[in-house]
Amino acid sequence: MHVVADTTTLVEDGTLSPDQARVIEERSREVMIRLAVNAILCFGIIAATAGFIFWLANAVAVAVTGTLMLVAGLLVLAKGTDTYRMFGNSATLIGAGMLMGGAGIELVEKHEDIAGWIMTPAGALVTGLGVWRWRNGALSAGFVLGAVILMGLSMHLVGIELLVMQNQVGSPLRNLILLYYAVTIGLVGWMIDVRVVTALAIVPFAQVLETGTAYFHAAYVFYSPEPTLTIVQMAFLITACIWGARHLHERDCRHLRILAVLGFVVANLCALVASLWGDVVGETIWGPGRYSDYPDWDSYHAARGAFRENALVIPDGAYAILWAVALVAIIVWASRHNQRALFNAGLTFAAIHGYTQMFESFVDEPLAYLIGGLAAIPLSWGVWRLNQRMEARSD
Repeated sequence: MHVVADTTTLVEDGTLSPDQARVIEERSREVMIRLAVNAILCFGIIAATAGFIFWLANAVAVAVTGTLMLVAGLLVLAKGTDTYRMFGNSATLIGAGMLMGGAGIELVEKHEDIAGWIMTPAGALVTGLGVWRWRNGALSAGFVLGAVILMGLSMHLVGIELLVMQNQVGSPLRNLILLYYAVTIGLVGWMIDVRVVTALAIVPFAQVLETGTAYFHAAYVFYSPEPTLTIVQMAFLITACIWGARHLHERDCRHLRILAVLGFVVANLCALVASLWGDVVGETIWGPGRYSDYPDWDSYHAARGAFRENALVIPDGAYAILWAVALVAIIVWASRHNQRALFNAGLTFAAIHGYTQMFESFVDEPLAYLIGGLAAIPLSWGVWRLNQRMEARSD
């Protein structure tokens, strides 16, 4: 379990010896250095691969150079010492990236009509072979093999997405495809034990209900057409991940915890949307849908009005109150169970919620500040007393 500890204070009060504190500090420093080295290495490999592809700008030149880089890297890994393994890994990955990336770009630019049909099975084949080698213990170059698996997966998913766009695939098949993306990315991230990859699974998982982001000029927007249903979706994910983290090995728990935190972040962003605009549950799924589905505004307005007469409508004020209560409960629970990431995220969104409501709902209501400020005092006291009682019972 990863925790935050003040080693200086622990030494001063006798909990740790100076030697024990020194070991903890050294291992923490090693982890930070390893993360920094890997981040720099990954950035360099990606930048060099893209630079070679666009600088050469010729399919044959990219293929020849990529093959030479791949062979040179494999020779270094096979014959070189551990001192030069990083160079072998880099050359191998740059070569593999040039071959696969160059092929993908060539297909998309010059053969768009068949690109998806080629990239989907080709990417699946590379991914499948990589997984097979990984599962059979071929880990002499685990970093390289894991990266090749990710390259194959990227080609596979991009190929599917090209087919989806070309054939204008809509719901519900589109939703199932997004769920497939999420499951596949999550499983591959777990298998190669790279939490950054596992974390990416939250993007297509959230998009299953069309929650996502958009960019306009000078504005980056988060939108959620079904905030209540998305919160329920994320609640199932968080519950499953927390339950699994209590019963599985620490190696697996790390991936579940990061998914739980990201699910919590998405759920809170959806709550922020609903606390400002309210929610008509199911309006875009089993209701009238979107304005773009209708020939004119009047027909859409009539269909929406008819649906809302019998729909579950949660007003923005009720959502704001429910969100505040949920945040308090989650913060208390996370503090009691040492869920540091959920605790920090809960505090962050509590501040966002308070800041938003301050300017959206109570900017000209000084009495609201008075009531809220006075209510925070007994609330803090109650949390403190609750924590004392729980500690006494655990003892």
